Amino acid sequence: MNIYDFKANKMYGQEVSMEEYKGKVVVIVNTASKCGFTPQFKELEEMYKEYKEQGFEILGFPCNQFKSQDPASNEEINNFCQLNYGVTFTMFEKIDVNGEDAHPLYKFLQNEAKGILGGKIKWNFTKFLINRDGEVIERYAPATAPIKMKKDIEKLL
Repeated sequence: MNIYDFKANKMYGQEVSMEEYKGKVVVIVNTASKCGFTPQFKELEEMYKEYKEQGFEILGFPCNQFKSQDPASNEEINNFCQLNYGVTFTMFEKIDVNGEDAHPLYKFLQNEAKGILGGKIKWNFTKFLINRDGEVIERYAPATAPIKMKKDIEKLL
């Protein structure tokens, strides 16, 4: 299995197969608009702009499971990301990343790259680096600044 076995809904409900990202280096991140790590949107967007022409994608998945730090509607979340951080990378509909209702993609990610809490996602802005074959290469803690992922991303590009 790899990420290409999954589908998710973009911000306005359009279902997308992860196969759309086949052959690209991808970072998958669970986001929140009212979190201490929310400013990471700025670095994520800068990295996306720097590397997108080389086959790099960032997929953002808003989540409200951690202290209700993303209670807004999908439309409000999307507007927040664009207005405050100029986000142009793909944002998906809000999902659960832990528990019975966790999105299947996140169940897969957790199984492939366990963190300090086992597979469970610890907090907002947990980041997964995926290679061009759809395989999970690395998991980064929420506190890891996106800029610290650059060398790993560049190796895969």
